[in-house]
Amino acid sequence: MFEIKHTLCPSCSVGCGINVILDGEEIVGTFPYKRHPVNAGKNCLNGRNSIDCFKDKLENVDLNKAIADASNEIKSANASDVTVICSGNDTVEEIEAIKDFAESNGFNIGFYANDLKNFDDVASYEEVAHASKVFVIGDLLYENPLIGRRIVHAKQNDAKIFALGKNENSVTFNIADEVSNSSVQEFLDKFNGEIDESSVVVFNYVDEAEDLDKLESLNCKILPVFSKPNTKGALNIIDSKSSDEMAELFDNTKLLIVFNDDVVDEFDYDFTKVSKIISLSCCENDTTKIADIVIPIKSWLEQDGSFVNAMGETQNFNSVIESDNLGITEVIGELNK
Repeated sequence: MFEIKHTLCPSCSVGCGINVILDGEEIVGTFPYKRHPVNAGKNCLNGRNSIDCFKDKLENVDLNKAIADASNEIKSANASDVTVICSGNDTVEEIEAIKDFAESNGFNIGFYANDLKNFDDVASYEEVAHASKVFVIGDLLYENPLIGRRIVHAKQNDAKIFALGKNENSVTFNIADEVSNSSVQEFLDKFNGEIDESSVVVFNYVDEAEDLDKLESLNCKILPVFSKPNTKGALNIIDSKSSDEMAELFDNTKLLIVFNDDVVDEFDYDFTKVSKIISLSCCENDTTKIADIVIPIKSWLEQDGSFVNAMGETQNFNSVIESDNLGITEVIGELNK
């Protein structure tokens, strides 16, 4: 018998609602959650494909043995040699547990937010849609389509669109009045005279840390859009590190514990220099492929929790299917025994 359950899309930090279609105990598809205030009946391709992680989930792993092996490695290591990695893929509750796990054991902790940072006062999605001028850094119409939809709405409301992209094929360029392939600093300096209180700057990348200070000093609202669903929530709990700081952390790590992230894919780093890697993941990725110990965990589809979206709203979600796996908080409880 078919059943529909509501949850949140985990594909980026926009926070769209999504409906998951179940045929008995099998997840068979998705369709948009029409009454959800963020996406109002629209989901992008990434959202529609978000259930693939469940289809590719880790199987044929002895959970008890994996946890026992991980516990032995952790107990035999010097605390200063252990680094814990948390992620914007983790829920608010999991990040709090991961932080407590690291601090109570004296471990190093790393969190990477794509070289972005937390801003207390950010634009709402409606403020983007009703701005008189929108400055877009990154190809948001392609990479974050449900934010891109607000930019299109602004264009339809006669806003002027200024777009910065890394290549000439940027989808956002198709609706922009002014386009640029320059650096972020050059882009902001070039159009500085156009930026005022009626403007919004929306961005999903910067070139360097100084760009963040420049953005924060602007006389307008800004909205950073993150690639992971709970990066904003994580930034409320833990300080992020730059890519260079993360590489330095890896250099000084002998035991790396990765909570629901794919650091091998994300960083240009030789992880063979790390003596031992423990990966907690719901599905196979580049990090699980090289990890010494892999602990399968619940996906977001199999648990309750909360994410904080890009504009700072906490959104709760419930599991849509049962699972025999443990969640991250439960695994931490086992590792602390």
